[in-house]
Amino acid sequence: MEEKKATWKELPEADVLEGGSSLQFKTGNWRSSKPLHHMDKCIHCLLCWIACPDGAIVVKEGRFLAINEDYCKGCGICAHECPKKAIEMILENK
Repeated sequence: MEEKKATWKELPEADVLEGGSSLQFKTGNWRSSKPLHHMDKCIHCLLCWIACPDGAIVVKEGRFLAINEDYCKGCGICAHECPKKAIEMILENK
């Protein structure tokens, strides 16, 4: 027997649902390319950190530390925004 699923019309009025968070799900295995950081070129402007839609850039005391590959989806926005080309996108080797 097929289970009947509730529709939006059956939800209680003014129901509040829990918000989602990408921190609850490791999504790094979605990517086909990954960022490679060249520390010698980095000026710690943090434009990559500002632009990263997944919060995968790890910063401490105003300095770039690492890229959290558990959450990086490989979109390449960080590499595009870096004024010193300190981040390059390379093919993921899985």
